[in-house]
Amino acid sequence: MANKNGGFIGTDGLDAPDPPTAVTPTGGNASVSVAFTAPTDTGTSAITGFVAQVSTDGTNYSAGSNTGSSSPIVVSSLTNGTAATAKVWAINAYGTSAPSDASASFTPAAPWVGTRGVWAGGYNPSSGSEDTMEYVTITTTGNATDFGNLSRVAYTQGGNGVSNGSRGVFGGITNNFGVANEIEYITFANTGNSTDFGDLTVARDATAGMSSGVRGVFAGGTGQSQSEFFNVMDYITIASTGNATDFGDLSVGRQFNGGVSNGTRGAVGGGETNSGYSDVIDYITIASAGNATDFGNLTVGRRTVTSATSETRGIWAGGDRGSSAIKNEIDYVTISSTGNASDFGNLLAATHHLSGTSSTTRAVIAGGKTGSAEGTIQNVIQYIEMASTGNASDFGDLSGVRQDMQACSGS
Repeated sequence: MANKNGGFIGTDGLDAPDPPTAVTPTGGNASVSVAFTAPTDTGTSAITGFVAQVSTDGTNYSAGSNTGSSSPIVVSSLTNGTAATAKVWAINAYGTSAPSDASASFTPAAPWVGTRGVWAGGYNPSSGSEDTMEYVTITTTGNATDFGNLSRVAYTQGGNGVSNGSRGVFGGITNNFGVANEIEYITFANTGNSTDFGDLTVARDATAGMSSGVRGVFAGGTGQSQSEFFNVMDYITIASTGNATDFGDLSVGRQFNGGVSNGTRGAVGGGETNSGYSDVIDYITIASAGNATDFGNLTVGRRTVTSATSETRGIWAGGDRGSSAIKNEIDYVTISSTGNASDFGNLLAATHHLSGTSSTTRAVIAGGKTGSAEGTIQNVIQYIEMASTGNASDFGDLSGVRQDMQACSGS
């Protein structure tokens, strides 16, 4: 019930509102965005505003404060790296509510402004399943550097990482040649081994990954038999941990497809379906769960493509149409529109089972297999500048030959 704040003898008291509920913080750079649910009992008069306050010791809520007329309220001038909680109060003409329950802990942090691209796992014919993770600085060129190891040995089918700029998440893997539902994450600024995140709704590999910077979506994939083509899409909140939630369905079940996004919209292109090699591009609005909508078509249907994203463009590169039809094409679309893909240029060689990552301007593509299905696995890293069109250039090398890696970037 609302707090009584006064009243005359023989009359009802004048009520302040009930406290807000469901206080949820999202830490930012020296700040926090505090979301909450306004109370249904507003007291004797309408709510005129809310105040959010922050505490670093759970007792004294004076580390930061701000007011607002609705959820969320941003509190600034906090200390990066210091854990805190938040409470919210509601205000009307007659007073201030009791405080809400304290929020979960959050830690403000400066954004990771580096441009690291990380490749994880993969298959090496001389060593089998790989748990290796390597990284490059996307804005430069040169050979990859050791990052750490996946928490379990994983032969990962396809590049299917998502990122919020500071954290990268890998989901949908072949764990020692058996499909698994594990999701793992890394922090780009700190090299080291991956950590368990949670599980997908369906165990599968060869998925596509898309991200809004807040949500990550894993789309499609295949099951243990390699003939189960899933249309499932799952999503996670990248900054937290926990199991994935159902997002909706692709237009058709597919494996070895590639995902791109511009922060608002995600698009999935290519892959293999029950009826053959797909040129279909579907799109979703990442903030709103639901089924995918038709976007257009790639220049040629193919599977085992890789993909990468700039702020405006999505690209799909390489792939195959079976054991002898290996592709070197790079296609691109403008993600905010719809329509068929256009020719961008060519890879250094026709390659399939390769893995791409990107900054806001450059795509970097690594590994894969040239030639036929029994062709040569490579350690080549190549790149393109996505604002223009043209063929790929040499970037450097992985530490060893690998195919079917997962990839993401802290960009």
